[in-house]
Amino acid sequence: MRALSWVVRAICGLNAVVGQVFSWLSLGIVVICFTVVVQRYLFATSFVWMQDLYIWLNGAMFTAVAGFALMRGDHVRVDIFYRPARPRTKAVVDLIGAALFLLPFCWIVYAYSMPFVQRAWGYHEASANVGGMPGLFILKSFIIVFVVLLSLQGIAMILRSILVLAGHSDLLPAAQRYDVPSDLQDQEGVV
Repeated sequence: MRALSWVVRAICGLNAVVGQVFSWLSLGIVVICFTVVVQRYLFATSFVWMQDLYIWLNGAMFTAVAGFALMRGDHVRVDIFYRPARPRTKAVVDLIGAALFLLPFCWIVYAYSMPFVQRAWGYHEASANVGGMPGLFILKSFIIVFVVLLSLQGIAMILRSILVLAGHSDLLPAAQRYDVPSDLQDQEGVV
């Protein structure tokens, strides 16, 4: 059971680091967008590559932090049933949800997007806009990053549920327990 706990901690730690790093892209997006607006309206000039850049950074950020959002419970859920439920009921719901819905969804996204990403890498796809950013193939690779990080967090959810159902929730960090109030989880941190 300690091995399961270690795997949950490792996956959550990875998603926490990725989430913290990529959340800083939001600041870059705001700065670049502000710069584009100032250039356009004050100096009557514009660079297409800068317009591409803030859109691409936005795409990279949102795909990279999906696992982090799932780990924190920031995704959409019917909380009127889930929130008041007992820890074991939450564990069963998460186990079934991750095994029957999340992981198959990730597999479908992976299976359909991999040829798309490979094709983009094959000819080093760039922006379709004249004067746009090179390296669109790198951005398209974030679809695979999205799938991998989301799948890993789904596996962590399944393992966490198994630990809770087996009566070993004490092996989990407080932020991953169902019985710790969310305000205490926020004080302790995400991992």
